[in-house]
Amino acid sequence: MSEDPHEAYGNIDIYLFDQLLKRTYQHCSNVLDIGCGGGRNLHYFLKNNYKVFGIDQNPDAINSVRALSAALASANPTENFSVGNAEDLPFQDGSFDLIISSAVLHFAKDKTHFDTMVKETFRVLKPGGYFFARLASDIGIETLVKSVGNDRYQLPDGSVRFLVNQETLLAYTHQFGRLHEPIKTTNVQNLRCMTTWCVQKSLTKTPLQKRGT
Repeated sequence: MSEDPHEAYGNIDIYLFDQLLKRTYQHCSNVLDIGCGGGRNLHYFLKNNYKVFGIDQNPDAINSVRALSAALASANPTENFSVGNAEDLPFQDGSFDLIISSAVLHFAKDKTHFDTMVKETFRVLKPGGYFFARLASDIGIETLVKSVGNDRYQLPDGSVRFLVNQETLLAYTHQFGRLHEPIKTTNVQNLRCMTTWCVQKSLTKTPLQKRGT
């Protein structure tokens, strides 16, 4: 009998699962999940001998993902998971083949905060590496969101998020590399829209230097 999908992949984001099915990341070895939570998107990577790292603001989440790592991949150091912020990543330039950012970037306080988080992400991503992001956008619900300032909006579901549009995502894509998958947006009954943004970093662009170096 083949392995149960949940045993193999856990409660993975369906769009990240799509990339695994397409074997997009089959040549990656080092993976960082920014805002990893309890590790819902790391199950497959831990079980398949990737070097897995995670960072999250919540100490309880880090304790949970360390326990998951110990259970699924005892050789993967639990010290790879630490409390920290997306805007100040404690890693060297070009450290990772794959970086995951699921439901993190839309918590930006303003444009400057969003810009800092994106630039930090691409700084620690290797040239030729992959960036997978899921974030809230106004794509398809432009007339339904209400500005509260600093590019933050109240969505029809009542939440407040920093929202991007396709133009913003394409501008950052051009700055750092290329889309390896078209931008895709899921509209949840006009209550909110979540966009999948998949970028491969250019081989020719010099990694961003960490601030203060």
